[in-house]
Amino acid sequence: MGIVKISDPMHESLRVASQALSRSINAQAEHWMRIGMLAELHPQLSHSDICQLLIRAEQEGGLDLARLAGWAQAPKAKGARA
Repeated sequence: MGIVKISDPMHESLRVASQALSRSINAQAEHWMRIGMLAELHPQLSHSDICQLLIRAEQEGGLDLARLAGWAQAPKAKGARA
């Protein structure tokens, strides 16, 4: 966990959105970061597509951002050499 410095106007936007959506400020910030990261990595997807992708990921055992972002390496086959 770390500390992220943001502008006062962004913090106010987070505060308003978090209250409106019944989330903590940190949960709202994490939600926006997750959506934004996936939108940058997959510009062809709409917001609705990204939300559906996140819901499917959660149904499959939880969100793995590395896998969704394409950063995860495929597991090596048994007996394969590096």
